[in-house]
Amino acid sequence: MTEPTAPTPAPPSTDHESTTVSNTPRAEASAAAPVAPVPASGPLSKPYRWLSIGMFSLIFLAAFEAMAVTTIMPLVAEQLDGESLFALAFAVPLAAGIIGMVIAGNWTDRSGPLPSLLVSAALFVVGLVIAGTAVNMEVFIVGRFVHGLSGAAVIVPLYVIVGRVYPADLRARVFAGFAAAWVIPSIIGPALAGVVAETISWHWVFLGVIALVVPAAAMMLPPVLRVRDQVQGDPSVEWSISRVGWAVLTAAAALGVSLSKELGDPWRWVVAIAAIALAAFAARPLLPQGTLRAARGMPATVLLKLIVAGAFFGSEIYLPYLFIERYEFSPSLAGAVLTGAGVSWAVASWLQGRLTRVSNTQAVVIGTILLAISLAVVLVVALFTLAPAIAFTAWTLAGGAMGFMYPRFSVAVLALSPVSAQGFNSAALTISESLGAAIALAVTALVSSALGSGMFAADFAVTVAIALVAVLLASRVRPLGEGSTAS
Repeated sequence: MTEPTAPTPAPPSTDHESTTVSNTPRAEASAAAPVAPVPASGPLSKPYRWLSIGMFSLIFLAAFEAMAVTTIMPLVAEQLDGESLFALAFAVPLAAGIIGMVIAGNWTDRSGPLPSLLVSAALFVVGLVIAGTAVNMEVFIVGRFVHGLSGAAVIVPLYVIVGRVYPADLRARVFAGFAAAWVIPSIIGPALAGVVAETISWHWVFLGVIALVVPAAAMMLPPVLRVRDQVQGDPSVEWSISRVGWAVLTAAAALGVSLSKELGDPWRWVVAIAAIALAAFAARPLLPQGTLRAARGMPATVLLKLIVAGAFFGSEIYLPYLFIERYEFSPSLAGAVLTGAGVSWAVASWLQGRLTRVSNTQAVVIGTILLAISLAVVLVVALFTLAPAIAFTAWTLAGGAMGFMYPRFSVAVLALSPVSAQGFNSAALTISESLGAAIALAVTALVSSALGSGMFAADFAVTVAIALVAVLLASRVRPLGEGSTAS
């Protein structure tokens, strides 16, 4: 298949290829522009204040649930007699999220972001109620499915609102806020969830959030209604049942990838390879045309997010394990390593939002190089048992690298998306992240199981190789015909 070269996007269709837009500067200039931009000094200035706070709050709460479950899951599994379903309780929300993103993307393009946002927020509350009142592990997993589906679906309309309502020069700063909304829960979420579970009950880790979701959604509803002319959908965009079917198949493949490590040899390898191949095949209709071959512009941007997510999150789970196993750190001290990266991620996200002269392509090139260097240093520490402070410093730099480039993926995709495809392309971007993390985690787990515990160098070698691929492809974020200084 070839990329379209006409500067005007093709008419909307149920076929994913027609939602792929031109990668020319003219398309970027015309796409995703607000109807009547209001001069403002920042996302918290008067025209955008409550909308920005509401969106930040929704993402913060969704992220808190994702992080908090890590702490309380052993207790949940023990009390609900569900140790055998432990891995499934983590894998199901990831798979469900892929389906939720696709449905939300199609719905948002057709009806605008408001209907899908409200329904997703309502379903998120339903999922919290199911999980928070579960009396057995099976019901708990149903709740995890529902709020995994809806928590991912919430993100897509929020991205589209940013593209429709905020001026182009503010979008990087808005996405920096979104990054902080994910990072802060990674710092405080696990500890806070542990305190709630120990002092009250693990049930309230879910039920307590409900009291916060409703006002967060309510505070952003009035400002969205005030700009409803800017967030209308395109009724000519048809419902795509086939795309939902591909999403279900992709979710099943992602579930297989995530759970393959639970099997014995040789089946873990067979299932993992087959699931990865199936995921690549099934995800093609859900991604912009040319994604898997890294076509310049938006396709390469979507692929780059998949690759860097795999490199970073594939490394993240092994670093605390390295410190505990080899350096005899306490779990809390080992976890502080992740906190350092979380802080640097937030700081770098803030910084890139203010460096408006740094183009999206330049930000991604800088970020991938720093990420590869950071992971290479971690690999050297694992190989030669160097001082753990070196690994801590390198991982903090890795967090900064991710924070510097991650918001620009969203900015670049929205800039190249026509209004009728913003939902589809935003969903594709988040799907790529989920698939990249799932595949990298499965591959590193298989390598670890094959070589035995303590072979951390092999795990980090895998993620360094992934990061080097990102470095090689980073410049392809720049669309065809765009100058080196364009964003």
